[in-house]
Amino acid sequence: MPEPRKRRVSAPVAKANFRHELRDFFGFILHPRFAPRLPGRLADSGWRSDWFSGAPLGRLLKWAAFLWSINLVVLGPIAVAAAGAGGATHRLDIYNMPWLQALIWAPIVEELVFRYSLRRLTQAWWLAPMAVGAMILGPKWPGILLAGAAVALCWLPMLAGGPPGQRPLPWRWRLRYRRLFPWVFHAACLTFAAVHLYNFNLHHTPLWLLPLLVLPQWLTGMVLAWLRMKRGIGASMLLHGLFNGGPLLVVWLVLRTVPDVLS
Repeated sequence: MPEPRKRRVSAPVAKANFRHELRDFFGFILHPRFAPRLPGRLADSGWRSDWFSGAPLGRLLKWAAFLWSINLVVLGPIAVAAAGAGGATHRLDIYNMPWLQALIWAPIVEELVFRYSLRRLTQAWWLAPMAVGAMILGPKWPGILLAGAAVALCWLPMLAGGPPGQRPLPWRWRLRYRRLFPWVFHAACLTFAAVHLYNFNLHHTPLWLLPLLVLPQWLTGMVLAWLRMKRGIGASMLLHGLFNGGPLLVVWLVLRTVPDVLS
């Protein structure tokens, strides 16, 4: 009588440290690819993991600090110099800080528009129009309802049978998309940065200066897209909110403590 087969127990996967993730990010932006995922991601339903199996909060704070540092020391001064040279001014009213828009609205809607479909291409045909429509309408009731409907449809695979377009791509289309993916990835990052030109009153800024105005958003978009591919859409949304919240918090603290500095 044959012996019963022993159940195979997989060894726990070690989590990547921040230095390893930095190396992975720089390698990824040179050669964007689908696999492998970062170690430590929960082995769960693909849909559920995409939203809820992201990086620990401490790791996301390290990524936010990395972005704040690079933008403050390198890319931010370049953007400020370009704005001064071209006469562009920022639309942000520091005395009326858009907290909810920066912490909740933008992370959800912009991630749906620019990064969700990088891994869920079959949903792009219905998600992209809904998410872009919500972004154009803004954080008012029509836009909020449209964004809420888009998120609900994304969650249907976890709750019911799934939204339209959940069937996997035919194999030949998968291969074609994988070959084109580096172009898609960088096009999404550049488009994300370009959209943030709306944050400026450009006046007569020369065209060649425009890319310099959004260098911080370009780098941030690449990190968010990398995180979306490696961890999931939930992790990229959370990092997006953390990144937006840092500068707003600094400005708020300055206004509360030494308001004359900003005036």
